[in-house]
Amino acid sequence: MSRERFDADATGGALMVGSPESVAPRIADTLRTLGANRFSMKYSSGHMPHELATRSIGLYGREVVPRVRELLTDSA
Repeated sequence: MSRERFDADATGGALMVGSPESVAPRIADTLRTLGANRFSMKYSSGHMPHELATRSIGLYGREVVPRVRELLTDSA
């Protein structure tokens, strides 16, 4: 994946990249838009050191998922 493609997908495409505060609203909006009730996380695109991958997984479970649930509940 080129840097240009990554940047385009990370800002307005399918990649959810950033802090839990920036990723959670994007996931919630995507779920609402698609009418979906499930989101599967792919924690890396390309090489990522193990420590960073486990950190990403932890943040997703501890911070992102609860925030997405909260955002979806607030909009119901």
